[in-house]
Amino acid sequence: MIKKENCPLCSVHDDPDQNIIFENQSCYFIQHNIHQGVLEGSGLIIPKAHHEDAFALTEEEWADTYDLLQKAKTYLDQTYSPDGYTLGWNVGKVSNQEIPHAHLHVIPRYHDEPLAGKGIRYWLKQPENKRGLLG
Repeated sequence: MIKKENCPLCSVHDDPDQNIIFENQSCYFIQHNIHQGVLEGSGLIIPKAHHEDAFALTEEEWADTYDLLQKAKTYLDQTYSPDGYTLGWNVGKVSNQEIPHAHLHVIPRYHDEPLAGKGIRYWLKQPENKRGLLG
């Protein structure tokens, strides 16, 4: 299995604040204690092997990602009772991919959040995001 030195998602076992909720042959569903304050119940589905982004996943990793997504939803519905979900892959720095290891964000959403009703496209559709405005 391919691992990359100094990649926090290649070494989830080394972080005492990282919790592996589920795993299968090629992927983990993880939740980090630090991120539970604002994004209650949020987690990541990551391949165990290091891949820079989602475009490099194998067919097995895609199937295992699907499997964990279904298990994560059942777990999150029972544990947190969210009103919806935001799911997303960031690919590349321009997309705000901070860790260059493929990871699917699984973010429960709640009706009483200040930003309820505003998903990924809300931020991207803002007029100030139009290309060419900055010269």
